Amino acid sequence: MQLLIFIIAYPWIWLVSRLPFRALYALSDFVFVLLFYVIGYRKKVVFNNLQLVFPDKPTEELLVLQRKFYKHMCDMFLEMVKTMALSKAEVKKRYAVQNIELINKLEKDRSVLVVCAHYANWEWNVSINNYVKAKGYAVYQPVSNKYFDNFVKSVRAKWNTTLITQNQTVKTVVRDKRDGIKGVFGMVSDQSPQAHKAQYWTDFMGITVPIFNGAEVMARKLDLSVVFLKVSKVKRGYYKAEFIPIAESGKETPENYITDTFLRLTEQQIKEQPEYYFWTHKRWKHRNKQPAHFAKVS
Repeated sequence: MQLLIFIIAYPWIWLVSRLPFRALYALSDFVFVLLFYVIGYRKKVVFNNLQLVFPDKPTEELLVLQRKFYKHMCDMFLEMVKTMALSKAEVKKRYAVQNIELINKLEKDRSVLVVCAHYANWEWNVSINNYVKAKGYAVYQPVSNKYFDNFVKSVRAKWNTTLITQNQTVKTVVRDKRDGIKGVFGMVSDQSPQAHKAQYWTDFMGITVPIFNGAEVMARKLDLSVVFLKVSKVKRGYYKAEFIPIAESGKETPENYITDTFLRLTEQQIKEQPEYYFWTHKRWKHRNKQPAHFAKVS
């Protein structure tokens, strides 16, 4: 069944990836109308999230943000499909990396962990590996359909990126360190962990939630440099990426410093342009339910 689904879907994915950008965004406009006005995909979740984190904004402004988010989301997912046929020259034009010298400086001494949020177009983040000297990795969640999983790996491989799962990350860092190899590891770190497995609770956008702190645990244990990747959407189809240092040496940082700094930078990014955050996730579903043995940290 997995193979059949892949065989049926692949020609359509291939066709969309070959569309010129003008046609791609015309298709995105159509998908937006279908998704937002006809299907109403997760509209309640998105509005509730916006209302929760922006309690002082009037309803009219939240509705405008909601609509802008859906337009961006449709663009983003079609841009992800477009990645299949995107050339290195085209992605360099549309995804501008501003200060790659910071990564190349840090990786002379140790491997670098690049953390980011589900913001703007995180699929094109992997193109950063075209600029770095170290070996590039992206930590990802495997696709349940093995044929699509292999397809995703092949697409990202052209950006000099090796995909590894979260469970493989520590082993990969240790192996590379043993072999004298410096790596740059990209990780999206704003997911919501299961409440009963959370090791850390704190405020995110003013609301106490469980926090995924695996990036910090790994950085402190294995002494990685940590950098925040801030991506801004310049205009439709164009982004710019900026690296913001968090820690030159992970093992030298106090507990929770890396996680808290990442959260504050993510909050700042969201507040600047809220419509580009991925609001369909139920990020705050465990809000204010921290166990008694967790002290609230602001």
